[in-house]
Amino acid sequence: MSHRKPPIPFPVRIPFVEQLGLELHSCADGAAELRVDLAESHLNSWEVAHGGVLMTMLDVVMAHAARSHDMLAGPGVATIEMKTSFMRPGEGELRALGTLLHRTSTMAFCEGRVINSDGQLCAHGTATFKYLRALPAKGRHVKPLQRADGPAS
Repeated sequence: MSHRKPPIPFPVRIPFVEQLGLELHSCADGAAELRVDLAESHLNSWEVAHGGVLMTMLDVVMAHAARSHDMLAGPGVATIEMKTSFMRPGEGELRALGTLLHRTSTMAFCEGRVINSDGQLCAHGTATFKYLRALPAKGRHVKPLQRADGPAS
């Protein structure tokens, strides 16, 4: 690609996203952008992006759009529902763009797109997220949000 700004740090630590090599390029005012340059590990048997990579990109970019107004101080989000439509195979560098459509004190409704380097739409998604300060886990143990600079208080 041409001249572009370097990625910015993710505000929360998501090991799966780190493993996929997703990069955060913007996150503010109800919008977010992620990018990935596909590697062999991202491909399916057709040698194009596996649908799980596209769905993960959509989930993560929409979640960041949902949190973009209070990224560092606010709560985390949990995906409640997500719908994805695939339009064409993902190849090369992919960009995911997320938009916050509406939010309440407890829920966020978002839309996302994954586009290829030619600007063609590869996948589209919508999702509902619940804002959470902590996540009840196994044995009712509460797991705090893992911020990039350490656990939330």
